[in-house]
Order: sequence, then structure tokens, then C-alpha cells
Amino acid sequence: MNERSAHASVEEMYEKVSGDGMTNVHDRFDAMEKVRCQFCTKGVRCYICSQGPCRIIPGKIDRGVCGITADTMVMRNLLMMNTMGTSAYTYHATTAAKTLKAVGEGKTIFEIKDEDKLRALAEKLGLDSDLPAQKIAIKLSEFMLEEINRDSDEPSRVMLKLAPASRQKVWKDLNILPGGPLHELMNVNTSVMTNVDSDYQSLALKTLRMGLATVYGSLTLLEEVQDIIFGTASPHEAQVDMGVLDPKYVNIIPNGHEPFMGAALIMVARRKEIQEKAKGAGASGIRIIGSIETGQELMQRFESDDVFMGMTGNWLTEEYVLATGAVDAFVADMNCTVPTSKLYADRYNSKVIPVTKLVNVPGVKHTMDYDPERVEEQALEIILMAIENFKSRKGKETHVPGNIRKIVTGFSTEAVLKALGGSLDPLLDNIKNGNIRGVAALVSCTTLRNGPHDVITIGVARELIKRNILVLSAGCGNAALQVGGLTTMDAVEEAGDGLKAVCKALKVPPVLSFGTCTDTGRLLNLVSAVADALGVDPTQLPVAVTAPEYMEQKATIAAIGAVAYGLYTHVSPTPPISGSENVVKLLTEDVETLTGGKFAVGDDPVEIAEGIAKHMDGKRKALGI
Repeated sequence: MNERSAHASVEEMYEKVSGDGMTNVHDRFDAMEKVRCQFCTKGVRCYICSQGPCRIIPGKIDRGVCGITADTMVMRNLLMMNTMGTSAYTYHATTAAKTLKAVGEGKTIFEIKDEDKLRALAEKLGLDSDLPAQKIAIKLSEFMLEEINRDSDEPSRVMLKLAPASRQKVWKDLNILPGGPLHELMNVNTSVMTNVDSDYQSLALKTLRMGLATVYGSLTLLEEVQDIIFGTASPHEAQVDMGVLDPKYVNIIPNGHEPFMGAALIMVARRKEIQEKAKGAGASGIRIIGSIETGQELMQRFESDDVFMGMTGNWLTEEYVLATGAVDAFVADMNCTVPTSKLYADRYNSKVIPVTKLVNVPGVKHTMDYDPERVEEQALEIILMAIENFKSRKGKETHVPGNIRKIVTGFSTEAVLKALGGSLDPLLDNIKNGNIRGVAALVSCTTLRNGPHDVITIGVARELIKRNILVLSAGCGNAALQVGGLTTMDAVEEAGDGLKAVCKALKVPPVLSFGTCTDTGRLLNLVSAVADALGVDPTQLPVAVTAPEYMEQKATIAAIGAVAYGLYTHVSPTPPISGSENVVKLLTEDVETLTGGKFAVGDDPVEIAEGIAKHMDGKRKALGI
């Protein structure tokens, strides 16, 4: 096993930056392992008022100064962490809604690429689907913004329209039917203040409620709207890993979680006169290459050509990608731009360009924020900056690993149905006859907390497909599986006999590249559709969620949403909850009696896969299949 990463390109670039004396994510992690606070690891440290920080030591100090117990401290810390995930997803959803409105008003370079989806979604939501497409787009954008801001006393209309009735009854009985995510955030952020809500069980229910508000208020419409604007994903080949960089080209890397600026860059860079500008500067042309979730969003919807070349990898590769010396513009949107990016850009002849009011990097002058009405001229400005950077870096040292992987990507819900012949029947038949034991959604970040970069994620996916479990992958974990070779047809040979037969018949890999962490909403909608076709509650299905290397707050709120929905949800590494036996029991056992879902933990790929398989076998037995 590799020492630092599952990927040879990362190992190679680590040696490069280490030799150059550069700070890097792997060395910083090793240093931090020596000084970690065990109170923080267990969730029993509180710092939110001036009487703290307080730390719980069982048998010695059982309460904080205010009187808070370990149970409430742990649950409150978990809830506070999740609020950031809800905020980030809601920011992204708001940007998507504003962009859709600009499309409807004809004020942007973007246009409606999937009118059928626009009309079908409008009809589902009770909007007038017979209006001209531009007017529907405006109505849908207004509806989306209204949903985001819906009062917490009013149930989400998206949820009422799209969630299974059986699930809604459960949520109503538990008083966790959510309103809009912004109002739920207001309630939660007030609740977690000192001396407000000190009941860990109450806080747990508020956590579940916020998870549902995030799924239905932010995520469910987010990806649908991006499909409407950029086209619904369909399977196609793409390229991943650092070898997609060619130093002879002007290389622009959109990095983050939103596809808007990246899409505009592709559209503008494909113009002949723009390519000629780059060639006039001595380059072979201009290339757009995605990074992390922005790369996934773009790869789902834009097929590779001489301009859009695919993507490099997930967030742990950022420093190493910049260290190749072949990046001219690192375009940072709303999420996951590392604080050291300017250090790397300066050392390796690149330029960091934030394009959102959220992102600021030490030493970088912030000059633009994404505006759908100005995005065409903003994209052109970035391209011209990148060309100027190429002129200054031309002839200087570059070091690009030769690793390139050809993959299959673009599996939306519609694409899955198309691959199945237009209906769910083939999937249902293969689940019933046992060829497919069940379906696991692998929606994960990537972290060094539980082993080398991407090793656990790849190991879990391998163990799942070996057990005839179909994997739908999304998030930074998706890049792990793409670079690791599991979203290719070659990976079919690693699957169990039943899944292998299905994949060969349908000509699909055993791991279907479903997109980003923002696809959680539509993954749950797919589960709802399967349950509806079988006439059962979704909690009765042989399905599960796994986040083998979760890292940050967007991952945890997505996991909470899955548990609230009613799914078995594995997370690794273990969240900071071990300081309270009651909270551990609540999340891993008791919550199953409430929503039907629960958390599972563990870091060993074989044990993780066995736990998921056992859960699926129990569901299969109960269904009589």
C-alpha cells in the first residue's frame, strides 16, 4: 500500500514539493497527530461563552460551568458543525436560483438546455408548465428562493410534493417536518446558544429536522436547476488525474463546488478567436480542467474535447496540482480552496483568482464575484489573465505526472433509467433475483484522518461491488474512485458474478459516477422512485449510504439528511461524539426506531462492507426476496 495516497501521481508530487521545502497537507497532518486534543476528538469541549473553554472529565468534572452535561455538549457541538453544511448548500442553491432567473430574463450567456426537465419539474411542483420556457424558468427561480426562505412553521412545499407520504407521516409525528433551510438555521443557531436548549434529545431532533430542510429546501432543486441550464448528464468518457495538464497550453482550473464560472470559461474558451489569442502568446491553445466538485459538475454535463479536458482530482490534490507548474489560473469558487494556494501559486508560477465573495486567500487581491449577468465578460477577463500568466511562466520548470485515467461518467437519474431501457423494471428484477444484492450511495469527502489519501474509499467500493452491491458515487470520493479505476468498464471484472452479469448486459461500470455531494437530494429521490415502484416505504429497501472518508460540514449534514430520511448511513472516521454514550446510542441504535435510519461507524473496508451487506440481507429477507 502506498504510504500517503492511493494514487501514484500524488505520491510523485509529494516527493517533488517535499524536496522543494514546501509546506504540504501530508506533513501538516503528521505534525498535527502529535498534538491533537482528545477532548475535541470526543466532542466534550465547549468554547462558546466567556466562562469556557469547558471540558468534561467523567467522574471528575461532569458538567460545564453553565451546568451543561456531556450528552448535551456533544450533541450541541455536532449540531453546530452541521449548520455550516446547511449554510453552504443553501448558498449554492441560492446562486443556482439567481442564475436560473437571469437565464429566464435573457440576461446571461447561459440558456435553457433541458426544457423537458424544466416543464416536468414545474408540473411536479404545481407551477404552470404550459407557459413559455423563459417564463417557467423565472417562476421556478422565484419558487426556489421562496422555499429557501420559507418560515419554519410552514412545511417545505418541495418536500410535500416529492417526499413519499409514508416518510412525511413519520416526520410529522416526530415534529421534524421542516420549513425553509434559512429559518431552520435561525432556529438552530439560537437553540445552540448558551443556556437555551440543554436537552440533547431535543437537539438531536432539531439536527434531523435541519437535515431534511437541507435535502428538500436546498439540494433537491439545486442539481435539477443546473441540469436545466447546462443539460442533464448522460454517460460519456472523460479523463482524470494530473496527467491531463499539458504545460504547452494555457491551463485554467475552476476549483470548488459550483459549475457556473467553469461553464462560462468552457463556452468562451471554445471560441476560435480566443484560442488564437493563446496561440499568439506562444501557447498551443487554452484548456479548461476541473478540480474537485466543480470538476465533477462540469464533467457530468460537458463532454471532453480539445478545450475541456476533464479533471485533476479531489481537494487533497490541490497543492500538488499547483506544484506541477503548469497551472495558469486557479479559479476559486465557493468551497474548498486551501489557504496555502497563494504560497504554491507564487512558488510554481500560477495565479489564484477568487470568483465569489465567500473566498479570500492571504495575499490575493479579490477583484471579481460571480455575476450571471456579467459572467461572459468575467470569463474573458480570467482567460486574458491566464494568457498573461502563461507568458511569464513559459520556459520555466514544470513537473507533470504522466498519470491519466479514462473513465465513464454522467450517470444522472435519467441516465440510469435510460441504461435500464427506460424504466426501473430491470433494476428491480435484478434486485429481486439477487444479481444485485442492493444499492449503496457512496457520497464522501476525502481525509487523512483514517489512513492514506483515498485508500479507505477505494477499499470500501471494491468490497461492495465484490458482494454484488451496485455503487452510486458522488463527492470527492467520486474522484477517488475515478482516479482509482472503479468507474471504468475494466472494473466490471472486480464485481461479484451477479453484478458482473448485469454490468456487462447494460454496458455500465459497477460504480456509477453520479456527480457531487450536492447530488444527495436526487439520490434520495431515486430511492423514493424505487420504493414507489415496489409499493413499499423507502426504509424497507436494500439500500445504504456510506461516507468512508467524510471531512467537513457539508458531508455531515448530508449524512444527517440520509438518517432522517430513514437510511442506514455509514461514516468514517468516527465523528466527535464518543464522549457521550447516550448520544452514541441515540445515533447508532435508538434513531432507527424513530426514522428507520441510523449511523454506523468503522474504518475497515471489509467490516464496513459486511455491515452494509448484512443490513441489505435483512431488508431482502423482510421483503421476501
